[in-house]
Amino acid sequence: MSRHRHAEAYAAVVLSGAYEECGNAGRFRADPGDVLIHAPFDAHLDRIGPGGAQVLNLALPSLPLAGKGRIADPDAVARLAALSPARAAEELLRQWQPVAEPADDWPDRLARSLRRDPNIRLDDWAAAHNLAPETLSRGFARVFGISPSAYRLESRAARAYSAIAGSLRPLVEIALATGFADQAHMTRAVRRLTGLPPGRWRSSPFKTRAVARH
Repeated sequence: MSRHRHAEAYAAVVLSGAYEECGNAGRFRADPGDVLIHAPFDAHLDRIGPGGAQVLNLALPSLPLAGKGRIADPDAVARLAALSPARAAEELLRQWQPVAEPADDWPDRLARSLRRDPNIRLDDWAAAHNLAPETLSRGFARVFGISPSAYRLESRAARAYSAIAGSLRPLVEIALATGFADQAHMTRAVRRLTGLPPGRWRSSPFKTRAVARH
């Protein structure tokens, strides 16, 4: 599945099959019993194995989890979801065990670096890892479906969106704290990410609008 975006926070519960997901939270191998957590407006692509995969997407409005985890009985969560998504989410939280996902190679390490510090210089990172700048750009895009600079901008925009929707800090302060040159730059990035300008999220922090981008 090509790179796409979900407006709502949700958990992807793998019931059968296997696939690889590459997105805003990193790169993950997903097998039966694995659960991948997606924040609002996360984007990712999925490389699905030859046998396909069956996945339950379960809404998690409060998003108390992050990253990758495992549950012992995904079928129990699926059965509850048919009756009550809220009860299924409670069961998922009860079973949840976090899984550490180490970086496999340099694209994973670069993605992690960009999420932690969106202000790093790509040329400096490439030189430190004995990579040519063009190799860095092509290799990263081949794995994540997006250039390193675009991935960095999305990371900044996601941080800004979370701060805007979750606090009353001045927008100009959030812009500078999340690595933008000014408020106007942040406004453009947040609008591109979410479909709405920052002021709309500040006035209605729980309002979402479905978007899908490839």
